[in-house]
Amino acid sequence: MPWIQRPLNVRIHSQVTGRPDAPPVLLIQGLGMNKNGWALQRFAMATKFRTIAFDNRGSGRSTIPAEAFSLQDMADDAIAVLDHHGVRDAHIVGASMGGAIAQIIAVKYPERVRSLTLACTACRNLQWRTELLRHWADTATARGMRQWGDESMRWLVGPRSFRRLAPAISWLGPWASFRPSQGFSKQVAAILDTDDSMVAELSNIAVPALVVVGNQDILTPRADSEEIAERIPQAELVVISGAAHGLMVEHASTFNQIVIDFIERTEHNNRLSRSAAKAS
Repeated sequence: MPWIQRPLNVRIHSQVTGRPDAPPVLLIQGLGMNKNGWALQRFAMATKFRTIAFDNRGSGRSTIPAEAFSLQDMADDAIAVLDHHGVRDAHIVGASMGGAIAQIIAVKYPERVRSLTLACTACRNLQWRTELLRHWADTATARGMRQWGDESMRWLVGPRSFRRLAPAISWLGPWASFRPSQGFSKQVAAILDTDDSMVAELSNIAVPALVVVGNQDILTPRADSEEIAERIPQAELVVISGAAHGLMVEHASTFNQIVIDFIERTEHNNRLSRSAAKAS
């Protein structure tokens, strides 16, 4: 069943692809996005992994709660998704806001994490980004999601991709206007209500971590990823040339191969560790 029941009548919608016996990968989307945004990754991973994607509360087919919620609530939702599908631990992949949620999972639920992939994300709220997110929420509320989409696209893709995607962006405008702004605004509030206390806890993450950023990302620039990679002991930083914040779509093939190689390497090392433990 794709639906997960959560407290306060919140329902989370999920989708699973791949072999049931394959290593599980949990995919956590960013602000305002739904699980369909992982389509290129799920297709690339289908023969190797069991991918579990879901709509964060406030996005896609999941409930837009009447009450305010936090990133911790969204992290708890992600754990509930794993529980629902009988997954003890998984490789966690989070993008943008999903990367912030993934960091919370790795700190609060370390036993549920095999590895951590953080793409185009940050570990703290900077003043300029806080002001931008407030502006986005105000725009979405006052003028609709279509207007927000028009304004935000230059922050999400590189200049070359923006020119190439301009016709598609225009075509998607009428569809975007039907997306409710309430869920988006509540997700923005959850981000802005998060303090920087998690930053000091990143050093406690004890699993392999992959931090990926595009060198043209102006929303979560390279410096954000460098800080995360410096704070997580087993982290490696990969910078994709020519990529911006939407690197999972703009440079899907490159991103997918980097993540697949990392997860396969982690699985291989885990098998070696288990064999060594048995031998001793």
